[in-house]
Amino acid sequence: MPKVIAIFNQAGGVCKTTVTMNLGYHLALRGHRVLLVDVDPQASLTTFMGLEPHELEETITDAILQEEGKLPIQADLHKMSLAPANITLSAAELQLASVMARELRLKEALEPEVANYDFILIDCPPSLGVLSILALTASTHVLIPIQTHFKAFKGTELLLDTIKKVRKHLNRELAIAGVVPTIYNNASQDKAILEALKEQLSPLAPVFSPIPRATAYADAAMARQPLAVYAPKHPSLKVLDEIAQAMEEQ
Repeated sequence: MPKVIAIFNQAGGVCKTTVTMNLGYHLALRGHRVLLVDVDPQASLTTFMGLEPHELEETITDAILQEEGKLPIQADLHKMSLAPANITLSAAELQLASVMARELRLKEALEPEVANYDFILIDCPPSLGVLSILALTASTHVLIPIQTHFKAFKGTELLLDTIKKVRKHLNRELAIAGVVPTIYNNASQDKAILEALKEQLSPLAPVFSPIPRATAYADAAMARQPLAVYAPKHPSLKVLDEIAQAMEEQ
């Protein structure tokens, strides 16, 4: 069965977009058909994939707002396809306020395309707002990137509570695919937070090896390439491939 995975954390700066793009690429390298979906009004994923958000005539906004909106898909981008976003998505949150069954709009937009892909990865915005709820409602799994930093760790309870509420009211089948510790610096605080993450979250889902802090990720994003293309011998590629393998086994 195709897997729809929301990359979700209400905190900003935890590498959601980096994980989405690079995990998608590693899944594509393993022979899977991959669609990335950008539901963040900042449109970082769209930019990282080589598109100019402000130049796009059709985006995910159209698919969400229109009653039977067609998903706009850009194909053949680093072995993947992309449903792009731009700033118009921020206005969509307000327009959705009066829409009946708005939580289902992304799920309904994805349904005609699900059979065409093995994995659909949704890059969520850094918030607990309507767009994140749409993404969690549309997904079979949620993957949680968490920075190994005290402030990010303190938000974990709120994040899990949101997932619990979505499960109860909107998507009973939503499973936690795992936790990805990110921006790991091998310092004492990072080590302590990593151990705390494992202790608190391992009973709920796998806690993967940490993705280290590395300027190569930012450099690859600036070059609009996955890290494996930009720096094919980078040591953290092994972690990304381990996560991709784990997603296959979910």
